[in-house]
Amino acid sequence: DPELTPFLTPVRERIDLLVTKNENLTVQKKNLEIQLRLADAQRRQSQIMLQGISDAVIVTDAFDEMLMANPAAAAVFGFDLAASSKKPIAQLLTGKGGERLAADISEMRKNHARTNRRTAEYQFDFDGKPRLFSVSLSCVIDNADQFAGVVTMLHDRTREDDISQMKTDFVSHVSHELRTPLSSIKAYAELLVDGEATDDKTRAEFYHIIQAEADRLSRLIDNILNISRIESGMTRVHKKAVALNGIMKQVMEVAMPSARDKQITLVDNVSPVFFSVEADRDMIYQAALNLLSNAIKYTPAGGTVRVDLTADEETNEVTLLVADTGVGIPPEAMKHLFEKFYRVEQNKSMAKGSGLGLNLTRQIIEGVHKGRMIVRSEVGKGSTFGFALPIAA
Repeated sequence: DPELTPFLTPVRERIDLLVTKNENLTVQKKNLEIQLRLADAQRRQSQIMLQGISDAVIVTDAFDEMLMANPAAAAVFGFDLAASSKKPIAQLLTGKGGERLAADISEMRKNHARTNRRTAEYQFDFDGKPRLFSVSLSCVIDNADQFAGVVTMLHDRTREDDISQMKTDFVSHVSHELRTPLSSIKAYAELLVDGEATDDKTRAEFYHIIQAEADRLSRLIDNILNISRIESGMTRVHKKAVALNGIMKQVMEVAMPSARDKQITLVDNVSPVFFSVEADRDMIYQAALNLLSNAIKYTPAGGTVRVDLTADEETNEVTLLVADTGVGIPPEAMKHLFEKFYRVEQNKSMAKGSGLGLNLTRQIIEGVHKGRMIVRSEVGKGSTFGFALPIAA
């Protein structure tokens, strides 16, 4: 109707405009949905990446609330990872000394204009045992150059520091142990060069001392190398069925002169029945000789050392026990017996040694042959050292 045209035209234009706006809004909605899905995918990807990081990582927002964290961080501070999102960081980092870190994260947020990165060392308490962490705090700036949050990364340095200290101690111990025999060799060699030994008897005595110290030096180096090879997995192991009876007979023959010199009675209680184990013969010989030599060294003159070799079919094990009537070991020293270079302070005056024999023996029995060490001792009454190995099939 021509008369209605002036009225309908604005209505049509308005409808067209609304349709256009609706279409634009629909497109914007779809774009926002795509962006949200992308953001959610990126967030999940970031979470997956965080979970794969061994160091503890915490991400907080502009309000000091938790955005993301990985399982390592939850383990350090003991919070529930699934329930930690959007919770105040000060509430999550309670106990173990985490309050200081939470305060530093908050301070980092406030002062982000002056610094974007900070590193420090923190000590956290774990069941009464302190652990040292290297901590890095970094500010996050978004695309609009606005502060978005703080990323905190914690690296546990405790194990690394312990290993570094162990290396330092090892070098110190080795240097000391090498210096002792070398000093003796040098001193007696100088006496011989200077003509201090004026008769054959004195020269023979000096030669004997030099030879004994050289042998001691050789044993020390061999022990260090053997331990190093076993620990690094580079040692060559030749396992086959061997009879422990024969090995122990040979070990006792080698140790007999030392026992005789100290008037120590060596009791042979090795069963005549042959017990075979799957083992490297030379290594087992070395381990058994270490135990028997120690028993003789730390047993006073006139004492007794007994060697027992038995088999238990129920446990399927062959057991070697070397029992002495020596000085014994104090209870506080028992837990340190197998440490490198450790020697019982009260017993050092009885015999020379490097403190490597028992460590090497344990490496051979437990590390290489998957057996078990046996230790019993009572101060003033004696000690029993031994090992058990599986019977060969």
